Amino acid sequence: MVMPQHCLSPVFGSSLWLASIALMVQPLMSSSAATYKRPVSGGTGQGFMDRTLILLDVNTRSPLKTLNENFLSLQLDPSIIKDGWLDFLSSKRLVTLARGLSPAYLRFGGKRTDFLQFHNLKNLAKSRGGPGPDYYLKNYEDDIVRSDIALDKQKGCKLANHPDIMLELQREKAAQMQLVLLKEQLSNIYSNITITARSLDKLYNFADCAGLHLIFGLNAFHRNPDNSWNGSRALGLLKYSAGKKYNLSWELGNEPNSYRAMVSRALNSSQLAQDYTQLRTLLQSVRYYSRANLYGPNIGRPRKNAILLLDGFMKNAGSAVDAVTWQHYYIDGRVAKVSDFMKTRLLDTLTEQITKVLKVVKTHAPGKKVWLGGVGPAWAGGTNNLSDTYAAGFLWLNTLGMSAMQGIDVVIRHSFFDYGYNHLVDQNFNPLPDYWLSLLFKRLVGPRVLAVHVAGLQRKPRPGRVIRDKLRIYAHCTSFQNHNYVRGSITIYIINLHRSRKKIKLAGTLRNKTVHQYLLQPAGGEGLQAKSVLLNGEPLVMVDDETFPELKPRTLRAGRTIAMPPTAIGFYVIKNVNAYACRR
Repeated sequence: MVMPQHCLSPVFGSSLWLASIALMVQPLMSSSAATYKRPVSGGTGQGFMDRTLILLDVNTRSPLKTLNENFLSLQLDPSIIKDGWLDFLSSKRLVTLARGLSPAYLRFGGKRTDFLQFHNLKNLAKSRGGPGPDYYLKNYEDDIVRSDIALDKQKGCKLANHPDIMLELQREKAAQMQLVLLKEQLSNIYSNITITARSLDKLYNFADCAGLHLIFGLNAFHRNPDNSWNGSRALGLLKYSAGKKYNLSWELGNEPNSYRAMVSRALNSSQLAQDYTQLRTLLQSVRYYSRANLYGPNIGRPRKNAILLLDGFMKNAGSAVDAVTWQHYYIDGRVAKVSDFMKTRLLDTLTEQITKVLKVVKTHAPGKKVWLGGVGPAWAGGTNNLSDTYAAGFLWLNTLGMSAMQGIDVVIRHSFFDYGYNHLVDQNFNPLPDYWLSLLFKRLVGPRVLAVHVAGLQRKPRPGRVIRDKLRIYAHCTSFQNHNYVRGSITIYIINLHRSRKKIKLAGTLRNKTVHQYLLQPAGGEGLQAKSVLLNGEPLVMVDDETFPELKPRTLRAGRTIAMPPTAIGFYVIKNVNAYACRR
């Protein structure tokens, strides 16, 4: 990729990226340059691109940013009601996998937020005498009801062991419903979804069992003739949840900038601000939720109209929300190719969007937290064999790294588990590559972000060619929750998009320290489109429904160079650095 000469370090993207975080890439020593030597023809010598040495140091004195403990969080789309998977959230394996990513927020929302209808009934189909979720699957609903009765008898966290035949019938149903859901997604025309009291109970039980804090998205399409929001139905849901003492936070609607395309009714910033102010008043009227958190306005990708909407909202109702939320998706899932997931220009679009949002928020509410309230590799449901494969990890880890460096307080991944191809867990309850990446991030990466200093050489003394354009390096204090490492340790995570190996030498405060390597690479013969991964050469597979595999590091002796294989992702814990920024 050809880049202008003034762009010092594509480790962090463009010059705009560097300016936005005030991060200077500082030369460490003049001898950092390796001399280019053409390999001997016919010999076995390695070329420059394999021999290049990158020198790396980290500012250990003070953190650049300090993030929310729930920085990496999760989303569930309301479509899981429609395709039947909500009835199976109590499965031990799903709860175990979600618990592995706690602490985190669980946002229950998405495109179908504004088509959710709450009914205070235990089972809507039974109450009206209609057919069950699949009329041709005999006794299917009765099995679910019997499972519910068994769960009701449990105290505390309610977990289920669903028979294999029951899960197979559900997968059969979900496969058919997925076609309907994807058709809705592509046409942008959605049907209503009913969430019953029983469904809400199951949803909250899942979040509570997994150690996740549930954020519930309320329907913003309930409108009065004057286009003001009608909160009467939301009040019924609030009262029911308060009666159950459910600890919830709230949102209103999803991507209000796209309402005209969905229901032929635009929403201006003044009305959006009034809606949120009204919801805040409604929450205060229900004693249990008088101090509940409210997040919004959840605008879509911040292009011109969305930014204007956000600007007006922040001017008139910025104080009504506890954090400002917005969304970002990288690729149109209908046309994505595997090569797209490795384009640095695509990866760098995120920092441009972050800069736009932060500028608006800072203008009207300095210090207000900003969340990336929904993010995934691709919109339009994602792409099969792409957004659910190892290749998607480049976008996901890039999102986490860039967001952390710019101070985004929380990043909510769409989605933990649902239809489409952007999820972390598939419908056989198997973790996909992005799940394992997320698990490592949770185990190793703490909320304190550190500045990275890099020095290296251009390929030749030729302007515009920099070898680091596809090598991205981020650093945090190691998670205090990981008791395998003492406070003061540092975790570095690296994305190597080059198709050649890169050597990284730790310098300065990191020199001559023992390093624990957690290297993720695709498993099997599918390459970047693999749906399983290797950790330091060993496959990552659940031991059973309640047991994770051991995430065993490979120890690199003190002073050893880190060798990053081509198109690989790695986490490196520098032990016993005793970094001042990471001790307290």
